[in-house]
Amino acid sequence: MIDLLSDGLQSIPKGQFEAAKAIGLHPIHTMTFIIMPQALRAVIPDIVGQSISMFKDTSLVAIVGLMDILGIAQTVKSNPEFLGSIMETYLFIAFCYWIIAYSISYASRRLEKTLGVGER
Repeated sequence: MIDLLSDGLQSIPKGQFEAAKAIGLHPIHTMTFIIMPQALRAVIPDIVGQSISMFKDTSLVAIVGLMDILGIAQTVKSNPEFLGSIMETYLFIAFCYWIIAYSISYASRRLEKTLGVGER
């Protein structure tokens, strides 16, 4: 994530630094009020994409305790009362992952729209 922010900082034109210096802003104020907001706007899509990828790549979900959701599915699959319902178990897990990933993506789109990313 630090690499993404570094890329965002590198995407800011040198003229922004020069303009802040020309109006007499302190370097801390320059970073806080001019550079960082622009850098964050530039990297929000990448940060959200990386967060979703990290979520999807890890199958650990802390529901109750520290049980793995696929481990719970294996337990359900081995229970004689649920024989034949293996596909439903995996579909439910896939649906849970989709809901969480979609929620994160939706929140990102709202944040980008609020900040005006991609608009001039």
